[in-house]
Amino acid sequence: MDNICQDTLLPMIKVETFGEKIRTLREQNEMPLRKLAALLDLDQSTLSKIERGERKANADMIERLAKIFKVNKKELQVSFVSDQVAYNLLEEEFGKEILEVAEQKITYFKKIRKSAHV
Repeated sequence: MDNICQDTLLPMIKVETFGEKIRTLREQNEMPLRKLAALLDLDQSTLSKIERGERKANADMIERLAKIFKVNKKELQVSFVSDQVAYNLLEEEFGKEILEVAEQKITYFKKIRKSAHV
């Protein structure tokens, strides 16, 4: 999936699922599916399904993948969580509006936490 975000408010980014990101990293590192599956302690068919988007990954994979491929954990975390958010809002009629309000709430919640810890 080589879709590009066309929203003029956002920088141009390559849009790919967490599973596609895993496949990209694996292929860039010329690592066979069976080897990565073994390193992640997964069945090869399970990893293949995750890469194809037929099965969801779990958060435990993020740290291990970051170490295996020597990539920034943040990049993987953003990809993983954004998949979860997108899937949760996929069928919502007002998905974009929900995201906008959620962003405002994140800022609000951070202020509350910060003032509570002062």
